[in-house]
Amino acid sequence: MGCMIPYDPTDPVVVPMPEPDPSEDLMDAYSRAVTRAVEAVSPSVVLIEAEAPPKPGSASGRRGPGGSGSGFVFTPDGFILTNSHVVHRAGRLLVSFPEGQRYMADLVGDDPETDLAVIRISAPHLIPAVLGDSRKVRVGQLVVAIGNPYGFQATVTAGVVSALGRSLRSRTGRLIDNVIQTDAALNPGNSGGPLVTTQGEVVGVNSAMIMPAQGICFAIAVNTAKLVASQLIREGRVRRSAIGLAGQNVPLARRVARFHRLPFESGVRVEAVEQGSPAQKAGLLLGDVIVAFGEISVRGIDDLQAVLTEQQVGVSSTLTVIRGVERIELEIVPREHKAA
Repeated sequence: MGCMIPYDPTDPVVVPMPEPDPSEDLMDAYSRAVTRAVEAVSPSVVLIEAEAPPKPGSASGRRGPGGSGSGFVFTPDGFILTNSHVVHRAGRLLVSFPEGQRYMADLVGDDPETDLAVIRISAPHLIPAVLGDSRKVRVGQLVVAIGNPYGFQATVTAGVVSALGRSLRSRTGRLIDNVIQTDAALNPGNSGGPLVTTQGEVVGVNSAMIMPAQGICFAIAVNTAKLVASQLIREGRVRRSAIGLAGQNVPLARRVARFHRLPFESGVRVEAVEQGSPAQKAGLLLGDVIVAFGEISVRGIDDLQAVLTEQQVGVSSTLTVIRGVERIELEIVPREHKAA
């Protein structure tokens, strides 16, 4: 017979604890990441109301119908980034913060070709958003969009980066390169608002969505926005040289980059060449990968756009490309961009 252990009512009762649900921990981490990003950036996000100029011949000075969009403060002295199509040809601009403060804004500069614009307000105690580096963005990365869809202020949506290196055609017909695709939901009124990482850094300016589709939205890379904004603040417009091609960021095979002693394992692949353009005259072919302009290495669209300034107009330069596995140097003379 087995021995029986006598029951002692003073013995502690051990109740087995249920196993923690890992999905709860994941949801908490997701929620904390989104909340942290929103708390960091939302004080910088504004609603922009654009009133149309007075109708021609209107004795009362009544203004035509306007529109609204989003923007965000990016300097302590009141400069605000937004989309060109939000403020283009507006007669008057009104900026509102979620707490209710409202200010008249001045248009600093407008660049329809990248769908970016800078406006400015005079207001105390502004909290600028931190601009990140869009080159560090990765596909699958969690991102948060903050804006004012249909006038509903400080609306937050979250998603992931769906793709990088997209091209988006602006309203002028020019391709905006290096666009970020996301499934963070955007609606009319989100235009001009920030696309933010979980660290609270702006990596894109929300710009467009494909209306019949779901989860296909686009933001202009913040590195492009930095370049455009600095020129708009200095001169009120962006003047460019052009070589007449459409390109896409692509990686280079490591062995090719090492063989040619390139500092980066990426470049700009030529996707289209304009008829009669400097690119065609120089002999660029579809599939060529641009890795340098003059003495400046080109690792992507941002680098190429940065070097194509107005100072390059009419100046002969050397364009270095990888064609297959061969390194080729072509002489190219950029022209002034037509829209400038």
